Amino acid sequence: MTTGNPPSPPVTVPSLPEVYRSIEVTKSALWWKRMLAYAGPGYLVSVGYMDPGNWATDIAGGSKFGYTLLSVILISNLMAILLQSLCVRLGVVTGRDLAQACRDYYSKPVSIALWLLCEIAIVACDLAELLGSALALNLLFGIPMAVGVCLTTLDVLVLLLLQNKGFRYTEAIVITLVATIAVCFGLQVFMSRPDWLGVAGGLIPAPQVLANNEMLYIAMGILGATVMPHNLYLHSSIVQTRAWRSSDEDKRLAIKYATIDSTLALSIAFFVNGAILVVAAAVFHRAGRFDVGDIRDAYLLLSPLLGVTFASTLFALALLASGQASTLTATLAGQIVMEGFLHIRLKPWMRRLLTRLLALIPALITIVYFGETSTGGLLVLSQVVLSLQLSFAVIPLVIFTSDPKRMGSYVNPKWLSYLAWAVAIVIAALNAWLLVQTFITLK
Repeated sequence: MTTGNPPSPPVTVPSLPEVYRSIEVTKSALWWKRMLAYAGPGYLVSVGYMDPGNWATDIAGGSKFGYTLLSVILISNLMAILLQSLCVRLGVVTGRDLAQACRDYYSKPVSIALWLLCEIAIVACDLAELLGSALALNLLFGIPMAVGVCLTTLDVLVLLLLQNKGFRYTEAIVITLVATIAVCFGLQVFMSRPDWLGVAGGLIPAPQVLANNEMLYIAMGILGATVMPHNLYLHSSIVQTRAWRSSDEDKRLAIKYATIDSTLALSIAFFVNGAILVVAAAVFHRAGRFDVGDIRDAYLLLSPLLGVTFASTLFALALLASGQASTLTATLAGQIVMEGFLHIRLKPWMRRLLTRLLALIPALITIVYFGETSTGGLLVLSQVVLSLQLSFAVIPLVIFTSDPKRMGSYVNPKWLSYLAWAVAIVIAALNAWLLVQTFITLK
């Protein structure tokens, strides 16, 4: 990436102006009241880490290798916590989201290229949410996938109607959906009765992950699909919905509590992803079904192997909640990148419909011409597209938050900069490896 002229003065129009600084933060001496005031944005971010696109890799990892790859989910989650904390720092200190910061820093051609890459990633992400929601409707109610894909377009009106009531309502909707996912998988973990010593051992990185090519491929899939590029743009913007004052003390408190919020929310995402793998290991791997790597297969086998009739229903309900939560955050991310990179504002329903239609076309073509069982391949492809774009969001984020001219006294400490660059390099290398291996497999 090449920079243009020195950064131009920031524009006065903030990201998502309709909700910018719209939520008051309390000055109460009670820490939990301050924490509640900042709680919310982290949960919108967390849904990107437990969306339907992650499920297949978690299921495949658990069914084939038991609890071994739990350590990969843990490492991925720690990387995510680090990157999202940098988003908080950027948004609070500069008053700019990542898209606006890119537009300020890079030349116009580079900014447009970054915008196009991000838009492609958002469509790919929405494709995964669309397929996940349609698959859940098919499993729960027997609705054909092609019809379910079209029905998911109607969620635009329902979600945006609730969103118009205020950003706190949006946060409440997403938190409710996240809680639904967590409860469903909590019950499934309880019913599956995993080997807790095996679970604890799986959290420790195992050397055989690097020695076994098949295990390494799934591990790369977990790492490559965990950190979502649109989340970095989203978080750096929605953290600014809180109305803190501009003093150093208030900024430091905002960074502190917003980081705690995202860390707690991402811990729930770790529980969900870990629970998917644990259930797959405890049910499928233990029964000798090492071949389960598809969401539909997992649904069909879960109740018979557990002997609990509603186990599969809980699985599908969590899938539906995951798809619906993710679809709302993808809309917000789409608004943010378009406004930040291009200064173009569309009405939320127009933006949502545009993104959904771009994802709807490849989904319908795949289902109609290749059958409903072919959607698994499309889910994998969507994750590969996301992997391609990820470094183009991570690297600018690390550059900006490590720049003393931009961040002043809030610049990343040396140790944090080194750690962030190490994470960025690892993510870039792993995603490149995953991309090459995916195309080799497709051939």
